[in-house]
Amino acid sequence: MLSPTRARTSLLAAGATVAALLLSSLTGGVSHAADHESCRPDGLYKTPGVDVPYCSVYDTEGREKMGADHKRRVIGYFTGWRTGKNGEPAYLASDIPWDKVTHLNYAFAHIRSDHRISVGSDGEKNAATGMTWPGVAGAEMDPAYGYKGHFNLLSKFKKQHPDVKTLVSVGGWAETGGYFADNGDRVNSGGFYSMATHADGSVNQAGIDTFADSTVAFIKKYGFNGVDIDYEYPTTMKDAGNPLDFSYSNGRRAGLVKGYAALMKSLREKLDRAGAADGKHYLLTVAAPSSGYLLRGMETFQVQKYLDYVNIMSYDLHGAWNEYVGPNASLFDDGKDAELAAAGVYSTAQYGGVGYLNTDWAYHYFRGSMPAGRINIGLPYYTRGHKNVQGGTDGLWGKAPSTNCPAGAGLTKCGDGASGIDNLWHDKDTAGKESPAGSNPMWHAKNLEKGVVGDYVTKYGFPSDTKLTGTYARKYDATLVAPWLWNAEKKVFLSTEDEQSVKAKADYVVDKGIGGTMVWELAGDYDWNAAKGQYEIGDSLTTAMYEKFKSASPYGAKRSTVELPVKALDIGVDFGQFPLGDSNYPISPKLKITNNTKATLPGGTEFQFDYATSAPANAKDQSGFNTRIVRSDHTAANNIGGLKGDYNRVSLKLPAWQTLAPGASVELDFVYYLPTSTPSNWTVTFGGQSYALAGDLARGTTLVDPGTGPGPGPDPSPTPSPGGPCAAPAWSATSEYGGGTTVAHKSHQWKSKWWTKGEEPGTTGEWGVWQDLGAC
Repeated sequence: MLSPTRARTSLLAAGATVAALLLSSLTGGVSHAADHESCRPDGLYKTPGVDVPYCSVYDTEGREKMGADHKRRVIGYFTGWRTGKNGEPAYLASDIPWDKVTHLNYAFAHIRSDHRISVGSDGEKNAATGMTWPGVAGAEMDPAYGYKGHFNLLSKFKKQHPDVKTLVSVGGWAETGGYFADNGDRVNSGGFYSMATHADGSVNQAGIDTFADSTVAFIKKYGFNGVDIDYEYPTTMKDAGNPLDFSYSNGRRAGLVKGYAALMKSLREKLDRAGAADGKHYLLTVAAPSSGYLLRGMETFQVQKYLDYVNIMSYDLHGAWNEYVGPNASLFDDGKDAELAAAGVYSTAQYGGVGYLNTDWAYHYFRGSMPAGRINIGLPYYTRGHKNVQGGTDGLWGKAPSTNCPAGAGLTKCGDGASGIDNLWHDKDTAGKESPAGSNPMWHAKNLEKGVVGDYVTKYGFPSDTKLTGTYARKYDATLVAPWLWNAEKKVFLSTEDEQSVKAKADYVVDKGIGGTMVWELAGDYDWNAAKGQYEIGDSLTTAMYEKFKSASPYGAKRSTVELPVKALDIGVDFGQFPLGDSNYPISPKLKITNNTKATLPGGTEFQFDYATSAPANAKDQSGFNTRIVRSDHTAANNIGGLKGDYNRVSLKLPAWQTLAPGASVELDFVYYLPTSTPSNWTVTFGGQSYALAGDLARGTTLVDPGTGPGPGPDPSPTPSPGGPCAAPAWSATSEYGGGTTVAHKSHQWKSKWWTKGEEPGTTGEWGVWQDLGAC
């Protein structure tokens, strides 16, 4: 999480993977219990045939219940390694500002070589389940639990603060493709990559099931409210993620997105079934990248439908993985980003002047497929920075090239990262050497700004008589909403976060109706210790957000910004067949439309949908469907200071000469120029009537069928197929079936609405995968 997202920017040479977006798989319809359906968040997938107890977590508007003074989320990552046992300052559950946060993500659990979730072997050295802190006030173990460590303390404090939810986060930068064994050595097991995807790119459903089953058991054992997946990264871009994982990730690129989608669907369904049995809804969330480079290789991020909410890692947008000196986590673009300028983003017409290395762009990317309230923006409580900076304004948008690139990093020109006293929280490479990155907790950065050498420096290997060189002057750019420290004597640039920027970002969250904020990591927050004359670990930034949010209006719970029809049709829409990796510019998937109704769609049938303003309003098709933009909420020539609205609305029509019979599909070549998440808010209009699409999973819609008569009205009594010999092949529990496949089972014929395996026809309910075609 803390390490670079490698936000490289040559989108002209970037690409995505081959896999299908199965919107038709998302018929959500009506719950068996009307009260629970009334609490389901807009667009959230519901496991067929399961009475999911949404109302245990959400109100009847589909908004999360978090306590009277928590109108927006404040999600803090709590790391397991700041135990104090190595002499460095500890950060324990007793240090968390429990009254200021709404959710806590424990970082990290990992995936063992057998694909099961784990935090290591039990024992007194295991920080999660076995360690104790004798004599530390607030860290006394609660004997009511059969485990110790951080998990005991989290459970203890959660009893005192029952509105706070805890989740176990799996993966992270260092443990996406491997894990740390009990002795501290990293085991290169493949992690998420091999658990979800075979070496040939096919889905490893057996590995996924093992992981998902063990995860459900894990969160129930240790009292968590859900699981957070921090998979860095299931993208088809070459050399993305941790260089230690490239041997796994690069060979599987063509199948990573499909494996990711299968993983999330399996987790969602297993959590839903467990929640129905336990009478409480379990949360499923992810830490998602914000880099346009990474996201273009994740197709349309089609897993959003399975998530309660997404936490955007809207940081690590600039850092020492390349030479360009810029903010770690700016809120907006300023039209001057040197990395984007070098990649031709501002000068290439198709980009529409849209700069995409900022929080606002990343938020709008996800807003294309989710209500604002199911999105949280990320804030870093740590710095990133360069040394030997040349040019720019007080270092901003300057350059700091280095010829000493990390081995295996896949970079031809990396950055000269700040080191030493300017890199307190540094990672180490495989040889145990400091990785220069300018990474510091904000409490240390505040001391640098004040010219203070904190008494803690000896615990990080610095001598007690350490002196600072030069002055760390605080700078702030109001357009970017980004502070930084500039040491003109050392030519050191440290991108920071402080109360001014955090309050501005909190105002943005409130104004946009966003669900809240996510913080990596709580131990980087600060308070001033007047007695010692230094900044130390505290909660100033978290308190600033809490104060902004406690009286805010409720967050945005609806995806669409206009009223949509309440009657929905089962018409599948699938953006798939994305070119792989560097071949994907412009972004050019095929849009497949499948008619799963009993009526023939006539020529001229119009489809409309929204896609995010993260991509310019210049999408088109190359197949004669007259694709055009009928509305754009952002019409400016750039996005300096932020995108002005959420959606571009598209219209396309079946050619006048082309009808679409029941069960038939049509494909068109679609083209757009910057990444967008899954297009949403679909309507289909024919015969003088408009419908929504069931795959949008919108609240309050009812699935109907236009029937086979002369008009488009619903046919509530479909005629079953006549009896007779079953001509279709028999259903097999071990076979995979694509959408539109017909099988025979128990003297009936069944048609699959989407990809499935192991789901028996007749057991998945009216809203399930199998449509009953009648007796045979």
